[in-house]
Amino acid sequence: MSNELVPFGELDNLSAKLAVSGLFAGKTKEQIFSLLMLAHSEGVHPMTALRDFDIISGRPAKKAQAMHQSFLDAGGSVEWHKLDDTIADATFSHPQGGRVRIVWDMERVKKAEIKNEAMYKKYGRAMLRSRCISEG
Repeated sequence: MSNELVPFGELDNLSAKLAVSGLFAGKTKEQIFSLLMLAHSEGVHPMTALRDFDIISGRPAKKAQAMHQSFLDAGGSVEWHKLDDTIADATFSHPQGGRVRIVWDMERVKKAEIKNEAMYKKYGRAMLRSRCISEG
C-alpha cells in the first residue's frame, strides 16, 4: 500500500463510501471525514488511519493493537508476567523512557467503572490486555 496522501478533494467522496460500507470506525460520513482529515494533517494514509483508530464517544481513539505496534516500532519492549482472563500484568520499557509495570485485573475494571461488561465476560484476556497496553 502506498503512503501517498489522498488529495483533499477526494476525502469527502471516500468518507461517504466508507460510511456506507460499515467496515471501519465511524458511523457517519462526517465522523469518518474528520478522522481522515486528522490523518491527512499528520501525513497518514486514510486506510492506515481507519485500520489504527476507532471512534469512541464521538472521538478518535487509537486501537491498543496499533499503540502496541507503534511502541515496538519505536524501540520499546513488553515483558508479559501474566496474561489470562483475570489479569494482564506487563512491564513496558523503552530506551528513552525507563520502565513501568502495569497491571489490569477485573477489580480494577470495576473500580474504573468501565462499561462493556459483556465483552469482559466473553473476552476477558483480550480486553485486559488492551487496557494494559493502552496505559503502558
